[in-house]
Amino acid sequence: MEAIYALVGILLGAAAGYFFDRLRRGEAYKTRDDIIRQAERDAEQVRKGQQLAAKEELLKRREELEREVNETRDELRAQEKRLDKRETLLDEQHQDFLKRERMVEDAQHKLAERAKAMESREAELERTLREEQEQLYKISGLSQDAATERLLERLRQELKNETGALLLEHQSRLKEECDRRAREIIGMAVQRYAAAHTSETTVSTVDIPSDEMKGRIIGREGRNIRAFEKATGVDVIVDDTPGVVVVSAFDNVRRETAKLSLEKLIQDGRIHPSRIEEIVAETQKEMDAHIRQLGQEAAQEAGIAGLHEKILDLMGRLAFRVSYSQNVRRHSIEVAYLTGLMAEQLGLNADLARRCGFLHDIGKAADHEMEGGHPAVGAELLKRYGERPEVVHAAAGHHDDIRPEYIYTVLVAAADAISAARPGARRETLEKYVRRLEELEALANGFPGVEQTYAVQAGREIRVIVDSRAVNDREAAAMARDIAKSIEQSLTYPGEIKVSVLRETRSVEYAR
Repeated sequence: MEAIYALVGILLGAAAGYFFDRLRRGEAYKTRDDIIRQAERDAEQVRKGQQLAAKEELLKRREELEREVNETRDELRAQEKRLDKRETLLDEQHQDFLKRERMVEDAQHKLAERAKAMESREAELERTLREEQEQLYKISGLSQDAATERLLERLRQELKNETGALLLEHQSRLKEECDRRAREIIGMAVQRYAAAHTSETTVSTVDIPSDEMKGRIIGREGRNIRAFEKATGVDVIVDDTPGVVVVSAFDNVRRETAKLSLEKLIQDGRIHPSRIEEIVAETQKEMDAHIRQLGQEAAQEAGIAGLHEKILDLMGRLAFRVSYSQNVRRHSIEVAYLTGLMAEQLGLNADLARRCGFLHDIGKAADHEMEGGHPAVGAELLKRYGERPEVVHAAAGHHDDIRPEYIYTVLVAAADAISAARPGARRETLEKYVRRLEELEALANGFPGVEQTYAVQAGREIRVIVDSRAVNDREAAAMARDIAKSIEQSLTYPGEIKVSVLRETRSVEYAR
């Protein structure tokens, strides 16, 4: 039974397995069919999607092609319009060219006709001229060569007159241009250099600690003040003015030496004749070194190198020399700068120009030791110490005493006048200045035959115009000498005064 049960169980298990196997296979077949159908549907959808994308891409490409075709078509149309317009313009230009060509042909034809007419008229004119010349020859009795020579001579004379008139006209224009340019150069130089002006006097004051010191300065019976004045060459004024003693002298070097010596004596306290001589001698040595230093400083400030030691000493002495209260050393430095600036604008040697301006008044440092005015003295000193001819000539001729041979002399004279005429440069009352000019003119007007008199250059020169019918050349020379001597005897003046007597004969006629 157990075997039967086992067999039945096996059969039932086999049947169940077969049944389940069949069932599983049916589900599998069913699932396979579903999968196949789903795959077919998906494939169909993919195919349709690809077809749709392909159609869209085709449409997009077609639109791009159509747009490119349209753009190309529009461009071709625009080019066609431009070509049509250019063709129209070329046609118009061609018509215009044809029109101008016809006008030129007409003009050439007219010119040819006019040339023929001119040739005929010239031929007729030549024939007429020959006939008139023949008649003129017969009337005047001159040959053809003589008439030609006379005509040429008249033409030469007319050409000479016209040439002279043109030269005068150009000379006038050139003078105006030169004057304008000179004003510009001088104005530019004055603007570029502006120096302070100081006025100096001929007295110095020395402060003293108390009025008791005045008695010690005077000394017993005045022996100290007499010894001091003898050793220094100055005047010492001791008055009632409290706290000061006045030192007076026209020589500024002496005055400065005396001032320093007196200050040293006051500080030392020992005031007696021997001590005074000792202090004065010591101060004079110090003053010599100080003068050399002042000359070196002036040369350095003006940019001048290679000067002789004696020249430096003389330039240092100019620090104690005044001209109408203007310090000559400062004046020389200013003239050097102005001359150099004007030379630069004219394209000249600025270094040489500054040297000429710096040394132009050096004669004022030694004019009391040598005979002659400061221009001649300065020229002699510069020549002695090996300066260039331009520098020597500038010193000799900056007051127009001689005829200028170098342009630097003219520049120095202009700079000297500018420096002296600047406001505040020189201190002299207007009344005194005008009175000296009036005295000069009145003195010269007192001579017989004098028509007019002019005092120029701040009274440094007087120009006398005489009647040429009343005074001959020899009398004019004698008059110049007599006027100079009369000025020397009658007037007081600084430096020199140049006397120029002018005599001329002038013939004037008027063409009406």
